[in-house]
Amino acid sequence: MRRFIAFLALGFLFLCLILFIFIFPSQVAKTYGPPSERLSFLQTIQYSDKLAWDDGLLTKPLDPNASPQSFTVQPGESAESIAERLQQGGFIRDAGMFRDYLIYTGLDTSLQAGEYDDLSAAMSTVDIARKLQNAAPTQVTFVVLPGWRMEEIAASLPTSGLNITPDAFLAAAKGHHPGLAYLAGASSAEGFLYPDSYILPRDLPADQLVETLVRNFDLHLTNDLQDGFSHQGLSIYQAVILASIIQREAVHDDEAPLIASVYLNRIKISMKLDADPTVQYALGYDAVGQTWWTNPLSLDDLQVNSPYNTYLTNSLPPTPISNPGLVALRAVAFPADSSYYYFSAKCDDSGYHNFAQTFQEHLQDLCP
Repeated sequence: MRRFIAFLALGFLFLCLILFIFIFPSQVAKTYGPPSERLSFLQTIQYSDKLAWDDGLLTKPLDPNASPQSFTVQPGESAESIAERLQQGGFIRDAGMFRDYLIYTGLDTSLQAGEYDDLSAAMSTVDIARKLQNAAPTQVTFVVLPGWRMEEIAASLPTSGLNITPDAFLAAAKGHHPGLAYLAGASSAEGFLYPDSYILPRDLPADQLVETLVRNFDLHLTNDLQDGFSHQGLSIYQAVILASIIQREAVHDDEAPLIASVYLNRIKISMKLDADPTVQYALGYDAVGQTWWTNPLSLDDLQVNSPYNTYLTNSLPPTPISNPGLVALRAVAFPADSSYYYFSAKCDDSGYHNFAQTFQEHLQDLCP
């Protein structure tokens, strides 16, 4: 009797293996298409089995009589966040089921930001997932964050809803920008791609996107800012270079004027800036950390041979290293009045800094 039960158990286990490894994946592929090439063999089985257990609910609308509603996908929003909001909005039955389908098909990496005016619970989960691959409206929201370098702006384009490739944007950003005297002779628009939220035509060409960002900078370049730059002995271009460094250094906006005062005090006595962000810019993309801003920097990093390395050169970098926002620009124009020449991050992970007048005081502020 025990052998018979064991035989039945083994048979049941074998049947389950056949279902989970062969039958379910085959049926799911027929219903939903082939799995994403990014999935491993085990992941393919895992997500195939999940979709199989959904029992066809992915292809059935939640409410066949529902009316179209608007739904917005924010730039850079995760698939998980979109799924949760779709469920909360009554568009789909289950956020987890929606995510499983996205991952199985690979559509989780190509959801497009934008305004969707015709999304409805009368559509199946599959139809909604496919609809979100193409923001039909003619305008999209495009966000540039303060402190991004132009490569980071370019990297955000594939999921922005704009029909601009990263390479096209970078080529345009390195092009000529007539009409703005302070950009005459500049190698690129780096530093002048103003951080902001933009409502843009979906089919906007790359050169017009760059022009829009630069013109927005020009709109924010008020007379009082220009007077402030001049009072510090800086041209507009030099001021933007310094602001681009401060943007990367100041974690908290209220510290930006004090950090600006340190660098301006150094400039006045021809002291090296010793600014980590300039070294990070010189190093370029860190493939290991998958970031443009290598952190922490090693002693070897500080020796990189580059005109951007302000640990070696006694001058401002040749160009801005990021695109600063208004807070950093105003910090340069209207710095704090201080006698500080040094600053270092506090050891409490707060993002704030200790400031010092002398090198000896600075050494005492460093974290152990």
